[in-house]
Amino acid sequence: MPKLRIAQLVPFEETVPPTKYGGTELVASNLSDGLVKQGHDVTLFSVGGSKTKAKLVKIFPGPLRAMHSTDLKARESLKFMGVGKVLSMVGKGKFDVVHNHIGWRVLPFLDLIPAPVVTTLHGPLDIAYQQFVYGHYKTAPFVSISNNQRKPMKLNFAATVYNGIRVNTFDYLEKKDDYLAFLGRMSPEKGPVQAIQVAKKTKRRLIMAAKVDAVDVKFFNEKVKPLIDGKQIKFLGEVGHAGKSKLLSHASGLLALIQWEEPFGLFMVEASACGTPVIAMARGAAPELITHKKTGYLVYSTDEAARMVSKLGLIKPKDCRARAQTHFSVEAMVAGYVKVYRKLIGKHKK
Repeated sequence: MPKLRIAQLVPFEETVPPTKYGGTELVASNLSDGLVKQGHDVTLFSVGGSKTKAKLVKIFPGPLRAMHSTDLKARESLKFMGVGKVLSMVGKGKFDVVHNHIGWRVLPFLDLIPAPVVTTLHGPLDIAYQQFVYGHYKTAPFVSISNNQRKPMKLNFAATVYNGIRVNTFDYLEKKDDYLAFLGRMSPEKGPVQAIQVAKKTKRRLIMAAKVDAVDVKFFNEKVKPLIDGKQIKFLGEVGHAGKSKLLSHASGLLALIQWEEPFGLFMVEASACGTPVIAMARGAAPELITHKKTGYLVYSTDEAARMVSKLGLIKPKDCRARAQTHFSVEAMVAGYVKVYRKLIGKHKK
């Protein structure tokens, strides 16, 4: 099969890959490098500080979150300015396909792009203003990152392609320590309070590593911080890949007590890669990521989650690792997207 010329459009909030937290940027990094490894010609439109095997085009000198950490209006304005710069460059380039990870902000300008454009939806589809925009472009091709993500809207879904991670870069341990882990954002929907409640009910240590976004500072200070004692409940702050791998691989289990319809949940498959079982609320994409009683437990309440803590030792680490390798590896993701690209290119040429 001939190699493809692919443009990858990613958000400007973080570098690619992110230095710490940043799911979309991590996925785009894994995908771009994986495509290059297969011999494809990939151009990544991102920000300064990004590291990639693809050709890097810097839209901004650095990530917007670092440049304007608290000025959300400035960041929003810069996002549109960045989209304008990207469209100008993509329009002049000779690409077989354009992969949009930026989301709805690109959709109004699809007619300006000479190549077929596919948009991966990295967020939920139940937000009213986004539904309004997506509804206007529902015939454009989209990729969902889980089947559950599709439920709120009927769009032109080309495929579901699960996010992929570099499984072999995660430490794998079969002998675990006695603490529970929490990883992600300190936001209500991620369930940090519920994780602490489970730790307290089971008298287990909980080590939390998470980003505190500007919009979540009040929630963290009022609802979470008072519960952190530095002994039973520890907070590490935001961690990079090495810190994440160490936290997850040594933990007896990851608490993913999500309070929303999470469209994917990289942290769950990262735990699986470390051979660590996950106790997750049975909502969002969790039932697609966790095999109940084999790679973790799907629960419906914090009380049920607390009961499952004593059963974490029944889960075999090798089964967790195997599922991550088979279903959520970079190789599996790349294969899924190449299939989508070729399908769209074929239609575009007709």
